[in-house]
Amino acid sequence: MPPEPPPLPALTRAEGELVDRYLEVVDLLGRINPARGRDTYGALRAAQALAGRAAALRDALTVMHERGETELHARTLARALRVLDGRRRAGLVGLPPEPGS
Repeated sequence: MPPEPPPLPALTRAEGELVDRYLEVVDLLGRINPARGRDTYGALRAAQALAGRAAALRDALTVMHERGETELHARTLARALRVLDGRRRAGLVGLPPEPGS
């Protein structure tokens, strides 16, 4: 049985929304990545969804800004991203390693 992940840090509702929407965009970009893709249809579907998810990410940031949350608490948000497997998910956006390296 794998170890239980650490708990999420305390986030405002808007910060939680920001993290969730950001990871949705990252996941879609990973599916679109031509260096990792398997078929055009899956990439096309992810690209079609990307505009809506990017708008939701923008809206989450807008809510934060309008509420006076002018600062991103990067360390806390980074902890939340790590707990939610953000490192692996973001890694799918980049180029895979060269074969044999």
